Amino acid sequence: MRKDLLPGEQVIVMTRPQPRALFLPAMVFILAPALAAFASAWIIRGGVRSLYPDLPADWTIWLVAGCGLAALWVLLGYCLPRLLRWQSTRYYLTNRRILARYGMMRRRDRQVFLGSVRNVTVTQTVLQRMLRSGTISLDAGHQFSAVLRDVPEVATFHRFVLDALSELPRDEFYERGQAPDGPDAGFRGM
Repeated sequence: MRKDLLPGEQVIVMTRPQPRALFLPAMVFILAPALAAFASAWIIRGGVRSLYPDLPADWTIWLVAGCGLAALWVLLGYCLPRLLRWQSTRYYLTNRRILARYGMMRRRDRQVFLGSVRNVTVTQTVLQRMLRSGTISLDAGHQFSAVLRDVPEVATFHRFVLDALSELPRDEFYERGQAPDGPDAGFRGM
C-alpha cells in the first residue's frame, strides 16, 4: 500500500470486513471431515455390505476414498474460496481518500477522494449492531456513491472518516454549487 500513496498521503486505518462471513465456512470446515470420517468408519465396519450384500469387498477402499475426496472437494470448493475472498478484501482510510481493494489474482480497486464526499451514512442490521459492524455509504455527488460492507467497529471508522474530512484543507473541496473565483482558480501549476 505504501507505494500506492499519493505525495503527502498517510494511512489512518486499514481493516478487513467483519469476519462473521466466515462463520458458515468454518462450520462446514469442521463438519465435512467429521462426516467423511463417520461415513468411512460406517463403510469399514460393514454398513454398506449390510445394505448391499452383493457388493464385493474390494469396493470398500474405493468408497472410503470417495468419502475423503468428497470432503476435500467441499473444503477446496466451498471453504477456501470464501476465506480467500475475505482475506483479500481490505478497506483503507487515508488523509485524502478511501480505498476498497478486492481480489488477489485479479485485483479490483475502488477509491473515493475525501474532498468529493458529500454525505457519509452508516446502516446496521440487528446482527451487525451486536457485532459492532455496519455498512458505510459514501455519497460523492454526481450520482456516484461507494459502499463499504461489514466494516468492523463501524462507529470508530465513521468517526475517523469525519475527522479526516474535517482536517482536509479548505481549498480541496467546495460547498455544493460553489466554485472558486477566477477563471484559473481551480487549476494550479499548469
